[in-house]
Amino acid sequence: MVEQVPSGSEQDTGSGSGRTEFAAYAGILGLGVALFWVTGSYPSRMPVWAPWDFSVWVYLATSLALLWFVRGFALTPREEWPPAWRIAAFLAGLTLTYAVLQTRFEYWSQHMFFLNRIQHVVMHHMGPLLMALGWPGAMIRRGAPVWVQRAMEHPAIVAALRIVQQPIVAAFLFVGLFYFWLIPPVHFRAMLDPQLYAVMNWSMVADGILFWSLVLDPRPKPPARISFNARAVLAVGVMFPQIVLGAFIAFATRDLYPYYDLCGRLIPSIGAVNDQHIGGIVIWIPPAMMSVIALLLVLNALRIHEDTIKETDDDAASLAALASRWTGR
Repeated sequence: MVEQVPSGSEQDTGSGSGRTEFAAYAGILGLGVALFWVTGSYPSRMPVWAPWDFSVWVYLATSLALLWFVRGFALTPREEWPPAWRIAAFLAGLTLTYAVLQTRFEYWSQHMFFLNRIQHVVMHHMGPLLMALGWPGAMIRRGAPVWVQRAMEHPAIVAALRIVQQPIVAAFLFVGLFYFWLIPPVHFRAMLDPQLYAVMNWSMVADGILFWSLVLDPRPKPPARISFNARAVLAVGVMFPQIVLGAFIAFATRDLYPYYDLCGRLIPSIGAVNDQHIGGIVIWIPPAMMSVIALLLVLNALRIHEDTIKETDDDAASLAALASRWTGR
């Protein structure tokens, strides 16, 4: 979601704004410390919506993105605000992604394969797609500190984004990472190694945001990186390899992922093969639906763009006709 910051993005340096900003950061810090302490000291007493295994980095990424998004609105003229449905889409995507990473669902997903697949579909498809649909980059960037804005403009960051958002590279990473973490030995190791587990989850979320931001860019090319046609091809193209993977796992007749038997299944009545069958369907159907939805969104953005061009051409023709009547030409 790399966008140009809208006009009028100067940072508010008033003392009142400074105090409010300081209070917001202090609140985030205080809540984070409290969650870190209480989840570490009383994990069994935490409600289902509270963090199961508190991650400082997930907490900071979510809370700072939300803070900078809200602050961006405070620094933006009302006429430049995005429509309400885009705001709702971003907040829904952020909430869903946080929920599968920092609630009791995180524990559940470590003890049933099909729940783990639901977690990854949300992290890699549904959550990032909704966040990209919200197109919040300009607001977040406007509300972020100056040093963050400058970091986002650093040539190395810009060059890296340009590489990973090349269509072929983007499609390869999107499908390849999904496949990679489901290679049975890799999956087994990732589920047992906390550091590798974190890398797996972060890679899913980051890659999902980068891919869907490329596909759901509402702007024409330029300034968008690729054309509407290329975006439509990407949305549909990544669907078929995931269908193949989901079908392979759904129809497997042996236990491909013994980790879940080793650690104990959350629902003992669902055996290994049945768990895989359900997980394969989760890999098969919801991602395909996300691709179809993305295709429809791309086609709608193309329609809006063409309608805008037509209206501009009609206005230009009307002005030309009016001028000809006045000048007699």
